[in-house]
Amino acid sequence: MHRKTRRPARATIERVIPLSSPLCAAIRQCLSPLLLCLSALATAAPYTPANDAQVLATVPARASDPAARELAALRQAWRKQPNDLATALRLAERSFAQVGAEGDPRYVGQAQAVLQPWWTLPDPPAAVRVLRAQLLQFDHRFDAALVDLDAALAADPDNGTAWSWRTAILMVQADYAKARESCERLAPLASQLIAVACLAQVDAVTGHAADAANHLRAALDAKPQADPAERLWSLTRLAENEERRGAYPQAEAAFRAALALGLSDVYLQAAYADFLLDRGRPAEVLTLLADGARADVLLLRLALAAKAAGTRDASRWRDALAARFDAARQRGDTSHRKEESRFVLALQGDTARALQLAQQNFAEQREPADARILLEAALAARQPGAARPVLDWMTTHRVESVVLQALAAQLKALR
Repeated sequence: MHRKTRRPARATIERVIPLSSPLCAAIRQCLSPLLLCLSALATAAPYTPANDAQVLATVPARASDPAARELAALRQAWRKQPNDLATALRLAERSFAQVGAEGDPRYVGQAQAVLQPWWTLPDPPAAVRVLRAQLLQFDHRFDAALVDLDAALAADPDNGTAWSWRTAILMVQADYAKARESCERLAPLASQLIAVACLAQVDAVTGHAADAANHLRAALDAKPQADPAERLWSLTRLAENEERRGAYPQAEAAFRAALALGLSDVYLQAAYADFLLDRGRPAEVLTLLADGARADVLLLRLALAAKAAGTRDASRWRDALAARFDAARQRGDTSHRKEESRFVLALQGDTARALQLAQQNFAEQREPADARILLEAALAARQPGAARPVLDWMTTHRVESVVLQALAAQLKALR
């Protein structure tokens, strides 16, 4: 975990449209899913610098890295004109885009710092509202984020970024009817692939998983030369949908196709790592995430894989995660409960604490991964009643998931 102005949530929202898409600089997530609890290296106790000018850490960047060069140039321009809105927006947008690529939340703090002249305004420019909403949702302040997005859309109904993030937040809140409406408003503003993928993610958790997979695969096949970031986002959604349906060869093919695009994406790495862990292939996770210890979401997978593989790194990574979660808790940061619940259950064996965290998390965000950890924790604690919110969610929305259904059946057998 890393000291910052406001801490991003897990997760993650990463859903509706790639951050690097030419259409808009929106989700490349997340988040929870749509959201990601991403974090940099940390110590067990938070550190307060003596003054605002003190350097906490220097992040090395290759001189040949185009993203690093672009950010450096934008920072230089911003320092010369910190109150110039256009300059601040360009730097804040680019900084925020780096979070999904690198998993380093310091970029979120940088984005908010750049927007400080407009941050507390009750009615800032629409572009500031949209960026502020993105930063707010990373702190799980979903309702406040929606207020900003709705205000921005009232001023500009053709703002694709706002529709994208509105969909993402509504998906996390399991408000699927409104999420579908947002997708429909986004469709004429987006590419055909993104339009199909947006609706497919809604269909995938509302009883139409097979149709969602078929429509998304057809859209991908029809646009093989689509923007790589859009393909990555769409392929990741397809892979997750196929995995939930139990179509594992198709899921792996989609994951591998997304990875083959060569784009840095923390959410994709984490999702594929989970797929490999579920298939009993921890050694492949250790290879996949060899350089992933900076982001908590990837370090968690490394620790789980190391434990499963019986490597000597297991205890080191477990202790590092414990220190990060402790530091976050001392800061009052509760945005990473899903990851911590999984950590506490699988790596510390504290079923009561894991269940408490999973319940608190599901009260805030309700996606398949959030449902799964609550079912697993309730099963481990032998408290089937604690899983009632998930079981109701599954029934109400006709959620199709072989893993969730199997866990639900085990819980029902305890009664």
